[in-house]
Amino acid sequence: MESIISYFETIPSSHRSIILVSGITFFWLLEYAVPLFKFKYKKFKHGALNIFFTLTTIVVNFALAFILLKTSDWTVTHNFGILNWVGGIPLWGKIFLGVLLLDFIGAWFAHWVQHKVKVLWGFHLIHHTDHEVDTTTANRHHPGESVIRFLFTCLGVLVVGAPIGIVMLYQSLSVVLSQFNHANITLPKRVDDLLSYVIVSPDMHKVHHHYVLPYTDSNYGNIFSIWDRLLGTFTKLPNEEIVYGVDTHPNAADNASIGKLLGIPFQKKRNRAVDTSAVNAEQ
Repeated sequence: MESIISYFETIPSSHRSIILVSGITFFWLLEYAVPLFKFKYKKFKHGALNIFFTLTTIVVNFALAFILLKTSDWTVTHNFGILNWVGGIPLWGKIFLGVLLLDFIGAWFAHWVQHKVKVLWGFHLIHHTDHEVDTTTANRHHPGESVIRFLFTCLGVLVVGAPIGIVMLYQSLSVVLSQFNHANITLPKRVDDLLSYVIVSPDMHKVHHHYVLPYTDSNYGNIFSIWDRLLGTFTKLPNEEIVYGVDTHPNAADNASIGKLLGIPFQKKRNRAVDTSAVNAEQ
């Protein structure tokens, strides 16, 4: 475990890029072999749009990386944060707890807040405007959302007191798991269900991309599924009933335009509809 943390403490940017590109490439090819939905779309054109937003995310994170490093170094130097306050646990337990809590604050909580605060939802919304969710959708984030997510990650590092090795390990796992659970792949239902008790599986996350409430406001997780199950935001929907997109922005042509997507946060907010049959079923 020490060698793993040592590696991630000094992981080169080139290696992080390899992880990102390798994940996209692997799941991209897997989508050809075992697709969940047989989309009638130009896969490379669709991917190019989402990769543009992937690149903007990389630029934002690179420009602000020194803040993340300084935050992590400060917690270690000042013995601040949960990992520094809880003693007597082995290194593997410290790593697991660190990744688990960073996933909660930097991913689940950040995601939940963006759905609940209208101003933040305006930035997150472009992630939901994809009508053909696949592995490239994982990083379809408005640059403004990239900043918001970065700030929540810094908050997580501060609260958790995570050393930079655990932070980099978490971010690497987060990238790959997000590519996995967005991938347009089909797994044996039993396998997907079993996975969803531990990590966010493809079928579990696809529900979150259903176009209408209350499904959009469910299954917020990225790495671990425990947070949705514990906090009452876990739900299911048969794959054949899922319709991708978001009801307030149904125009597929607009949702394939970089300029119009970048402008969404500055539009007048539109009220969302709710699938009352789903609400009644829960009651």
